[in-house]
Amino acid sequence: MSDFTHIDKDGNAVMVDVGAKSTTERSATARGSVIMNAETLQKIVDQGFKKGDVLGVAQLAGIMGAKKTPELIPLCHPLMLTSIKVHLTCDPDRNAVDIEATCKLSGQTGVEMEALTAVSVAALTVYDMCKAVDKAMHITDVRLVHKAGGKSGEFKAD
Repeated sequence: MSDFTHIDKDGNAVMVDVGAKSTTERSATARGSVIMNAETLQKIVDQGFKKGDVLGVAQLAGIMGAKKTPELIPLCHPLMLTSIKVHLTCDPDRNAVDIEATCKLSGQTGVEMEALTAVSVAALTVYDMCKAVDKAMHITDVRLVHKAGGKSGEFKAD
C-alpha cells in the first residue's frame, strides 16, 4: 500500500477521484527566480531585447502555463480557474527576475500544480527570451509558498 495518492494498491498510476470532496475556495501561491548576469538584467529593465518586453511576455506565458497544466502534468485534473495572477520583478542586488504566481478557484481539488506551472513557464520564457545574450542563466527555488482551502487547510512555507 502506497502513501502516494496517485498510485493504486497494485502500483498503477491513477487520477485521484475527487468526486466526493466538498467544493471549497482554494488558492495556491508559488515563487521562483531566474538568476543572470547584471548586464542581462539591465537589458530586461531597459526593454532592450529584440524579442520584446521580457517581463510582459513571461507574465502572459505564466498565465497560459497555469491554464495548460492538465495537458502538461499527466494526472492533474482540468480545473475551472477563477483567477491567475503572475508577477515578475527585477532584483538588481541578486541579478534576478523573481516570479510569483497565485491561482484560485472554487472546486474539489487544489491549485498548487497550476501555480507551480505558472512560475516554471514564466521562468522558462525569461530564459528563452534572454538566452542569446546569457546562456549561464539559471532557474532556481521554484516552490510552493502558500496554499489555502480544502480538507488539509492552510500551508505556509518557512
